Amino acid sequence: MSRILVRIWRRYRDTPLFAKMTGGFVLGLIVALVFGQQAQVLSPIGDILLNLLQLVVIPIIMLTLIDAVNSTRSGSLVRVAFKTFAFYLMTTVAAVVISLALALLVNPGTGLQRPEKGTETPDPPSFIDQLVGIFPENIFQALADGKILALIFVSMIVGLTMAGMRRSSDSTISDFGTLLYKFVLAAKEMTFRILAGILQYAPFGIFALVASDIGSQGFDALAALGKLTGVVYAGLAAQILLVYIPLLAINRIPIGGFFRVAGEPMATAFTTQSSSGTIPVSLKATKNAGILQEVSGFVIPLGATINMDGAVIRLGASVVLAANIVGHDMSMLELGAIVLTATFVSIGTAGVPGAGLIGLTILLQQAGLPLETVALVAGVDVILGMGATMLNITGDLVGVHLIDKSEKKRVSREQRAASKPADGSSS
Repeated sequence: MSRILVRIWRRYRDTPLFAKMTGGFVLGLIVALVFGQQAQVLSPIGDILLNLLQLVVIPIIMLTLIDAVNSTRSGSLVRVAFKTFAFYLMTTVAAVVISLALALLVNPGTGLQRPEKGTETPDPPSFIDQLVGIFPENIFQALADGKILALIFVSMIVGLTMAGMRRSSDSTISDFGTLLYKFVLAAKEMTFRILAGILQYAPFGIFALVASDIGSQGFDALAALGKLTGVVYAGLAAQILLVYIPLLAINRIPIGGFFRVAGEPMATAFTTQSSSGTIPVSLKATKNAGILQEVSGFVIPLGATINMDGAVIRLGASVVLAANIVGHDMSMLELGAIVLTATFVSIGTAGVPGAGLIGLTILLQQAGLPLETVALVAGVDVILGMGATMLNITGDLVGVHLIDKSEKKRVSREQRAASKPADGSSS
């Protein structure tokens, strides 16, 4: 019996993770369709997966960033940061424009009734609160609360300080810095080994999440808001086809190779609806793809916090839905304001399930549209959130590939320039 179990385990372990997660997703859909609300009994199994992913998020972010800062060449961190923010801003604006264009073409709210009751949504944090929150007064509280931007700030400070110690002319300080860096590398290796074990459990958690979430929402909710769902998913596809793939092609990054790398993180994001929870999977995938540590260690954690292309597509379509319900024709000035607001709101949207409702509340208030629309969108929030989170992660991975290619080109140019004789003659 034990031999049979060992054989089954080895067969399962050696099956590609993407195939296992796809199988879990399909089985979850079947169970949701057959059992409906009763499938919620499986939710604890899915909650365990989310908890396990969140368990390794903080150590992976901190250890990876500290390592990235220490392995970064002088001046490259600022350059990588500039490229990262420029890429995220460009793709976010493109996403909200695509979303509004499709929604205005389809008018998803036509025929829907204004809900009688609203739904509870968390109070949205102000921009000032978010800015101040980057600088935590208590690092342990920031760790406990999972404040990603604060963790990124602290990790970079620790990494820069450690790098300065390693380069110190004082041999004692230099030795201390080297010792700390070795500890970081050892802890990082241990964390990724823990992650490997968690990913073996992931297909079971994905099965339970899909079965319980889709089963609880019901397919009637999807049918009632079919237009909105169609617009959002069309926007997600358009962002990939019209923005991401052309950017990859222009930079001569193989499309097939990219999606082979991105497959597992995209599947994880789709089923867990957690950008933050997918960080470990994305870092593992980029590591296997040979992405520079100094690039992936910075771009992926930051992207999970501020790069929300999928979120703004969902927000843009939902605002048009609200305008349709009350029969309001939006002017070009109003649409422009929504583009700007959605872009900045997406930066503060947390990478966890359900947080898109906060952003929608802010946008509806800004546009003077009925807040009750949040209740309608909440009916299919799970379904919209799955696709939106997947696009968020896809955008992060496109960005890390483009910036990695750019940095490697720069290194190659510097090496060629260094190899040339000082007088410019060839040997």
